[in-house]
Amino acid sequence: MTTGKNGITYAEAGVDIDAGNALVDRIKPAAKRTDRPGVMSGLGGFGALFDLKAAGYTDPVLVAATDGVGTKLRIAIDTGNVDGVGIDLVAMCVNDLVCQGAEPLFFLDYFATGKLETESAARIVEGIAEGCVQSGCALIGGETAEMPGMYPAGDFDLAGFAVGAMERGTALPEGVAEGDVLLGLASNGVHSNGYSLVRKLVEISGLGWDDACPWAEGSLGAALLTPTRLYVTQALAAVRAGGVHGLAHITGGGLTENLPRVLPEGLGAAIDLGAWDLPPVFRWLAETGGMAEAEMLKTFNCGLGMIVVCAADRAEALAELLTQAGEGVSRLGTVTAGQGVSYSGALL
Repeated sequence: MTTGKNGITYAEAGVDIDAGNALVDRIKPAAKRTDRPGVMSGLGGFGALFDLKAAGYTDPVLVAATDGVGTKLRIAIDTGNVDGVGIDLVAMCVNDLVCQGAEPLFFLDYFATGKLETESAARIVEGIAEGCVQSGCALIGGETAEMPGMYPAGDFDLAGFAVGAMERGTALPEGVAEGDVLLGLASNGVHSNGYSLVRKLVEISGLGWDDACPWAEGSLGAALLTPTRLYVTQALAAVRAGGVHGLAHITGGGLTENLPRVLPEGLGAAIDLGAWDLPPVFRWLAETGGMAEAEMLKTFNCGLGMIVVCAADRAEALAELLTQAGEGVSRLGTVTAGQGVSYSGALL
C-alpha cells in the first residue's frame, strides 16, 4: 500500500479518532449506571437494542421526544461549568414524554464540537447519565462529532432523543373536564428556556458570570446553571395512583402557551397568581428588564415546571403524594369553560 507524498493524517485535519475512543472508554461506567430492564446492548455498536417485553410491556405504544439545551450552553461554555447541562438535556426530553403518560425507557445523545476535549466531554456525558439515572431510563447510545471549522474553540452543542412506552389506551391527556384542579409543581429556577432573554438581561445589569448572584449565594453564572428539575418518577407515581387527567411541562411559552396544550377544545384554565411564591430569580429578571407580567408568563416557567390536571376529588390525595415525593405543590386553580389561560391576582 502506498501513501500520499505528504503522509497527512486525519488528526492533522483536526479530527482525533483516538480521543473519541478514549471518551467512549471514559463514559462506559457512567452509561452502565443507567442500565434497566430491557437494555440488550452496551455502547460501541452501530445501533442500540432494547427489548420492550423485558421492560414489562405487553401491548406498548412508543412515544419519542427530542430537544436541546438552547443558549444556556453559552453560560456553561463561558464559565467552564458544564456538569449540569447533561441533566438539562435529559430533562427537556423526558419531562415531555411523561406528559403523554409514557415511561422513559432509553436515551441517546448527540455532542458536537470543533475540537474534542475528553475531560469536558466526559463531564457532560456523565451529567447525561445522571439525568437518566434520576428518570429511570437507560443511556444506550449516542454520537460524538468532532467537526473542525464548524465551532469556535471551546464551543459545543448538545441534542438528545428519548423513547418511552405506555400500554395501549393509557395516553394522556384524557378525561380533562370543567372543574378539574390544577396542581403546580415547583421548578428549580429558569430551567432551560428563555436564556437568550436571560443573557440579554444579565448584559443590561452589567454583571458578569463570576459576580456574586443578586438573589442567592455563589456566582451569578452558577445560579443560572441550576439544572432543570426531573419530574418523571413523581409524575408517573401520581398517574398510577389515579385521577390525573393531564400533565403540562412548562417550557418555552410559559404557563400561557403550554397549559392549553393539554386542554380540549372549549376548555380553558383559571389561575390565581397568588397561589405560589415567585422565586427570586424571576423577580430579579423582571425588575432588571422592566418586564410586564404577561411577558413573564409567556416566556418563563415563573417557578412552576409541571402542571398536573386532576379530578377535583383526587386533588388533595395527589397533592399529598407529590409532596411526600419531594415536590413543592401549589393548588393553582381550575379548568373552566372557554379557552386559553386567565389570571387573577398579581405575579409581581
